[in-house]
Amino acid sequence: MDRSLTFGQRLPATGLKGFTILEVMVALAILSIALTAIYRLQGQTMVVSATARFYDLAPMLAQAKLAEIEHQRFNELARSSGEFEDTYPGYKWSLQFEEVPAEWLTEKYYHLTQIDIDISQNEEKHYHLRTYRFFVD
Repeated sequence: MDRSLTFGQRLPATGLKGFTILEVMVALAILSIALTAIYRLQGQTMVVSATARFYDLAPMLAQAKLAEIEHQRFNELARSSGEFEDTYPGYKWSLQFEEVPAEWLTEKYYHLTQIDIDISQNEEKHYHLRTYRFFVD
């Protein structure tokens, strides 16, 4: 008995069931759309996580830099900048000082200083802290 089929003949019904090529293609399309959405969501999560990390860390770095300069003499400070080097690669800081005239400061040895501290990461994200300090010569 020859089991080969010629063009136009149909297979006898054997009771086996399976998926048609159309069903497989629809399933693959749905799967690819779902995976693309998950991939985009994961990418956005990573960006938001990095931004949140910067805005969590930058105020602490600014406060640390402020504590460091408070141990120095205020009248010896000047504009300066630098990096946090090995501890936090890509993070930079800059300091600016400006004496603020105040009418209530009548003595020359009393000073009110405005201190601006800028923290940046890879020139993309920036954090600015402005504070005022009173000191006596």
